[in-house]
Amino acid sequence: MPVENEFAAESVAMPWDRLSLDDRFRFRCGRDLDCFTQCCRDVTIVLTPYDILRLKHSLKIGSEEFLEKYTLSPHFSNQTFPIVILKMNEETKQCPFVCAKGCAVYSDRPWSCRMYPLGSAEPKNPSPEHKAFHFVVLEELCHGHSEGPDWSVRDWISNQGVEEFEVMGASFKYLTLHDYWDKGPELTPAQAEMFYMACYDLDRFRRFVFETRFLELLDVDEARIEAIRAHDEEVLEFAIEWLRFALFREPTMKVRRDTVVEAKA
Repeated sequence: MPVENEFAAESVAMPWDRLSLDDRFRFRCGRDLDCFTQCCRDVTIVLTPYDILRLKHSLKIGSEEFLEKYTLSPHFSNQTFPIVILKMNEETKQCPFVCAKGCAVYSDRPWSCRMYPLGSAEPKNPSPEHKAFHFVVLEELCHGHSEGPDWSVRDWISNQGVEEFEVMGASFKYLTLHDYWDKGPELTPAQAEMFYMACYDLDRFRRFVFETRFLELLDVDEARIEAIRAHDEEVLEFAIEWLRFALFREPTMKVRRDTVVEAKA
């Protein structure tokens, strides 16, 4: 199971062949291989908001409990916004969801686990010289490259259920690739906490929406409010719209007219 395997196409130095969606590779994974689950050990897996949504549903726990029990949020010197990584077992360095049969959360496994052994690179600003591509991550620990079916990149992505994760992750990708991070100031502690809550701690963000003056200040359609109340996917999309409004000053939210009048009074 790989490190988060999406890179900037302009900058990554590639030791492997660049693949298009119709290029092919051989791979299989199974319990009969002597390397089974070795790729799930001592690895850094960056979790996307939709990864966390799916995993907490799979485990039937809240987002706060999931984040506290299964994740870390490291901070690096050049880091612009909070990230969340899956916490490995301290003794075995193994993914906490590995069991004797393999992955205990297989149907809800993260995007990067679904992609493996593929990596992907995508430019921030595509051009004929710099465009998205895929590549096969060749690691000595994995013995599944020399046997098994012949896959096209397109078929592998479809077979592994990657497409849903990419659709649900599109708004977060937009957020993280925004020009704001290139020229804007560092997030204040309060802004960083808001980013973390809105992207990763959806249950807490829902409470923030419904238990503060949030809906008194912002004009949100009643149907949208009920959807947010009922569905985590709606909460996630709404939370990212809120961050775009609060951080980037994009018109993704509307302030209530009576709030504006009150502020001017």
